[in-house]
Amino acid sequence: MSRDLLIRNVPEHIDTWVTSGMNRTGLRQTEFLRGVLDQAYGQGYSPTLFDRLEPEVRILPESLPFRFIDLFAGIGGFRVALKKLGGECVFSCEYDKYARRTYGAWFSETGDRNFGDINELKENEIDTIVPDHDLLAAGFPCQPFSLAGVSKKNSLGHAHGFKCERQGNLFFRIADIVRIKRPPVLMLENVKNLSSHDKGRTWQVIRSTLEEELGYRVFSTIVDASHWVPQHRERFLVVCFDRKVFGSDMNFEFPDLPDGPKPVLASILESDPPAKYVLTDHLWKYLQNYAAKHKKKGNGFGFGLVGPDDRARTMSARYHKDGSEILIKAPKGGHRGMTGSGKSRTNPRRLTIKECSRLMGFTDEYAEIFNGTDGFQQVVSDTQAYRQFGNAVVPAMVEHAGRAVISTLAEHILHSGNGCLLKNGRRSNGHKKSTVRVAV
Repeated sequence: MSRDLLIRNVPEHIDTWVTSGMNRTGLRQTEFLRGVLDQAYGQGYSPTLFDRLEPEVRILPESLPFRFIDLFAGIGGFRVALKKLGGECVFSCEYDKYARRTYGAWFSETGDRNFGDINELKENEIDTIVPDHDLLAAGFPCQPFSLAGVSKKNSLGHAHGFKCERQGNLFFRIADIVRIKRPPVLMLENVKNLSSHDKGRTWQVIRSTLEEELGYRVFSTIVDASHWVPQHRERFLVVCFDRKVFGSDMNFEFPDLPDGPKPVLASILESDPPAKYVLTDHLWKYLQNYAAKHKKKGNGFGFGLVGPDDRARTMSARYHKDGSEILIKAPKGGHRGMTGSGKSRTNPRRLTIKECSRLMGFTDEYAEIFNGTDGFQQVVSDTQAYRQFGNAVVPAMVEHAGRAVISTLAEHILHSGNGCLLKNGRRSNGHKKSTVRVAV
């Protein structure tokens, strides 16, 4: 026998949460609340997808508690975005010692929490060293597949793609972890050229490994981060769902891109940058001569000179060399505070480190999630910081795609007969099949 329940004086934040859940799932209020009550009765309240996990994060609106691992973590673009969506990072790895220093400082993570070189992770150690997780995030090394990287390797006579033993085959280290840990969801990021490298064969190998060998449904798209930051930065995003959890017929759509005008450089430029970032007369003359020489040959090589109303080219890891891809025009009247010799007031300048942080979307608002009171702080040299930002993924781009992933998870959980994600074939602590529980 059923009866109606009436709840009065619902707090505003609960009402907002219910409305958000209805919008995400497309359910009417009664259906949504009945699902919440059914789950609470049948499974008990658990604030995370895995048992016995105490969340380290404050759950924000339109978020869902989950655990993720951050592979090839760099300085944490994935971690920033996924934590905002409700995630807890339970494992990270990054080869570069300077990137690990930045990562550790920003996320209060000591050196032993970041595994380091993934090649040191032996296959028979994966199940014990890598914790269970709901989502695997990886921006695996892009140089073997990037347009710039392929050109550089060809000129040096070096292999690229999967023929590059050091970097190309690192994808298969991801595959080893996926095969053993079976995370329900994967989020991968690479350069745009991944889809066309080696006439499409590189992507074909990756896709067939994910679909045929590992049993995941694979969805991919190319997204330009210029919708969130003032630079042209196209990236290849891949989202995968375990068929054993979601079924073979599940569907996923990347969200529509934001409407409205794209940001311009005025939104990230400092009002009074230090004079050390202004180019010397010698370097500025060299860059102009270099550009003129290649223009005569019909090549596109040269510098990118931009102002406050413009958007920049893609920032790369080589920016520390001369800054030529993004040079900021001198303001009217020239730069202030120019006292050193060898620099004209009208020469362009490099971006400051703070501007690079903003250009890559590592905003003060994101820093606040990690208790950063004055943004993400620089803890390495300018050279290393330029390299790190040039290799980073834009957090807002990941967050945008991640919200669609979270909605897909919530909808699946709400409509599944179990009210949870079943990780088929996995066992934990001697119990029967482990389940992934979520409070919707």
